[in-house]
Amino acid sequence: MDSPLRSFASLYSTTFLMVLAAGLLTTYLGLSLTNMNVPQIWIGGMMSAYYVGLVCGSKVGHKLIAQVGHIRAFVACAGIVTASALGHALIDNLTVWLILRLAVGMGMMCQYMVLESWLNEQAETNQRGTVFASYMIVSYLGLMAGQGAISLYPDLGIEPLLLIAICFALCIVPISITRRIHPEPLTPAPLKMGHFWQRAPQALSTIALGSMIVGCFYGLAPSYATSKGIDPEHVAMYMSCTIFAGLLAQWPMGKLSDIISRSLLIRINCGLLGVLVLIITIVPFHSVYSLILTSLFGILAFTLYPLATALANSRVEQHERVGLSATILVTFGIGASIGPLLASGLMQVLGDQMLYGFMAICSFTLLARLMWVNLRQKAEQHSTGDYVMAGGDLVSSPLAASLDPRVNIEMVNEQMIYPADDAFDRLDDIIDDEQDDAEDQPDYNAAYANTMDDENDHIDKEDIDDEDVDNEMSRR
Repeated sequence: MDSPLRSFASLYSTTFLMVLAAGLLTTYLGLSLTNMNVPQIWIGGMMSAYYVGLVCGSKVGHKLIAQVGHIRAFVACAGIVTASALGHALIDNLTVWLILRLAVGMGMMCQYMVLESWLNEQAETNQRGTVFASYMIVSYLGLMAGQGAISLYPDLGIEPLLLIAICFALCIVPISITRRIHPEPLTPAPLKMGHFWQRAPQALSTIALGSMIVGCFYGLAPSYATSKGIDPEHVAMYMSCTIFAGLLAQWPMGKLSDIISRSLLIRINCGLLGVLVLIITIVPFHSVYSLILTSLFGILAFTLYPLATALANSRVEQHERVGLSATILVTFGIGASIGPLLASGLMQVLGDQMLYGFMAICSFTLLARLMWVNLRQKAEQHSTGDYVMAGGDLVSSPLAASLDPRVNIEMVNEQMIYPADDAFDRLDDIIDDEQDDAEDQPDYNAAYANTMDDENDHIDKEDIDDEDVDNEMSRR
């Protein structure tokens, strides 16, 4: 049997080129807008538009793939994304850039759906974990390569956009000539947001606020680093260190989540992340220390999503997981689109340090939310209804009343002790009455004595021994 890397090499190659181009475009736009002295709110809006496009693209992608198939849908969206990337070089209008960014998000979501549905359908059961782990590794490597590519063009001219367009165009080639069987058309999954928020509130809360943090980092960290005097080459190193640390943390954190409760691990992770980003906000920026701190940030921030996804899937049945996946994607997209907008507004008013200040607010808010939900769930687990006596012999006993916490102990004493005394008094009266009746009936006693004499004579005739006589007399 072929290894997953070799079997899905064409899909992995497409993923690498596509994610490289997407990561390079995001960093390029952030740095370019900063150099243009654009207000921070525009930078945040530009990054939010991408995630809004991802959310909208999930619905459009389903319909498109169902109508024309996976390959045609991928090629069509790749063409739109390539043209949108080149459009940034032709027009400097920020409103147009916002629309182009939205189009890139919608097109890339359709491409992601093609790749992931293809991998999910054709991966063998015993290889599924390895297949998707390899997919995530290739995605992280593509992101890192995209960050590194920006260092080749420190002047931020048209060259990065040309490289982005080349990568988006080339990613069509491997998937177009693949020899793997085309997957079946997608069937739309029902989106029941309210139902899944009730079933997995901790997991979806983590995804919502965690996506705000991740969206802020990808969209605004290049601008933040530039404002601290870092040149584009070192900005790429700053971003790459964070992503690489997040990549290395995936496997150990996954193993740790099999030992420790995932909900507890998420709370610990969230608390540590809040303290870390608060330190980054307060402590003055240092070129060396910043790399250490941002690496720790990558370990904590980039593991929230997989931990929350695993926790959510453990809370639902197998047949609900397709709907849950749709809910997770929409929740992530909404959070990642709102986060950069809010953070950029705070950065514009209070300074660039508020990028990590906003992340601290998100982290501690999430921690408070998780603790509150956890306490509420524990209370619901331990709460019971009114006490009901268990079935068994004890129920028919008067002692059962004394074990029922709803019964007053004084009432139990009255019902169990004093009526018993009365019963004994009544029994004594009955015995006395019987003795009086026996004394008042001498004729009956004499007749009884004569009968016993006759019986004795009869027994003597039958030669019954004394012991049998005594037994017979006792019986009589």
